[in-house]
Amino acid sequence: MRVEPLTCSIGAELVGVSLADAIHDDGLFAGIREALLKHRVLFVRGQDITAGEHVAFARRFGELEDHPVAGSDPEHPGLVRIYKSPEEPTPRYENSWHTDATWREAPPLASILRCRECPPVGGDTMWSNMVLAYENLPQHIKDQIAGLRARHSIEASFGAAMPIEKRHALRAQFPDAEHPVVRTHPDTGEKVLFVNGFTTHFTNFHTPEHVRFGQDFNPGAADLLRYLITQAYIPEYQVRWRWTPNSVAIWDNRSTQHYAVMDYPPCHRRMDRATVIGDRPF
Repeated sequence: MRVEPLTCSIGAELVGVSLADAIHDDGLFAGIREALLKHRVLFVRGQDITAGEHVAFARRFGELEDHPVAGSDPEHPGLVRIYKSPEEPTPRYENSWHTDATWREAPPLASILRCRECPPVGGDTMWSNMVLAYENLPQHIKDQIAGLRARHSIEASFGAAMPIEKRHALRAQFPDAEHPVVRTHPDTGEKVLFVNGFTTHFTNFHTPEHVRFGQDFNPGAADLLRYLITQAYIPEYQVRWRWTPNSVAIWDNRSTQHYAVMDYPPCHRRMDRATVIGDRPF
């Protein structure tokens, strides 16, 4: 296996490797995991694997979870189908910069996304390094956000377009989660900026150290959160991947954000994603 970095800050392509082999080869899988922790997102082309092999490889990282809104493969629990077609209504909302499922109490550890069908041009996915985003924050911002916590909501994102009864039922099933604004990566010890498109507000900002008068509260907190979320938008922290059929992306969901670019209608785009259960951020 050869590991070829794609940018100076994030992403590498694995060459000369079969993910199907890594299901049974402990040494090969250990090398992939080590590369993932270093580069945060890995890409592999030419992986003509079955759905069963996709799931089996993903399970080497841990147990898998389904998504409460996106549909799953009925024969392979944990394999979520992300299928787009020209027949869908337009304009179609696709994405924002986000870390997968931070509305869970224990957001995912990693995801393994395989392209089954994609447009000839367009439909790329981008990732951003949120360890670097934290490291490069001004010191006074680091001091301000140390100890801050924030809410993450499925109701305000996936649930927003649902009828009110269905939206409330979704929130009852998945109450808003609260996470530290800066989490510690459990494997590397790195500090990670951990707010994204699912984050609605800080939960412990309204204290004497942050708020002199009531007017400081809403604009001050909202402006700070907006500033932190936009750190993922900085090109120097990003890598962009052009999909081809049977290419695979493996990303560390704890230290990255990603964005699926919706610039391909009217075309088909069919992706299968296996998501690994993670732990509670600290």
